[in-house]
Amino acid sequence: MSDIQTSTVSEEGFASTSQVGDFELTIDATDEKGPNPNAVLVADYAACFLPAFRVGGQQRGHDDLGKVQIDADADLDEDDDLEAIRFDIYVEADLDEETFEEVLDRAEGICHVHSALREELHADATVHGDAF
Repeated sequence: MSDIQTSTVSEEGFASTSQVGDFELTIDATDEKGPNPNAVLVADYAACFLPAFRVGGQQRGHDDLGKVQIDADADLDEDDDLEAIRFDIYVEADLDEETFEEVLDRAEGICHVHSALREELHADATVHGDAF
């Protein structure tokens, strides 16, 4: 028995609806009925990395990072394949650069999407403390 099961259906065109547990997600290669698959992957990566960053903070003795926001952007090659991903991570807490690097390193070890991506797509992340 697998750990994750999804079902994805396309009635016509390039849009599809994926059933993930009790949730539906519409993805459209043309960006007309939903975000395209590359955008979903980048958003999924950021959505996984943010809680991993919080856990990394807790494991380094910083239980309250406050508000955390990840602004992600990505580059596509000439075939529309993802070529690079960057995160700007804004953190309410005002920690020193060394501590943020420790938290960032730990988050990379925790985030399952980070682990699943080929190494050249690992996000180039910059952390901005005291951001809010």
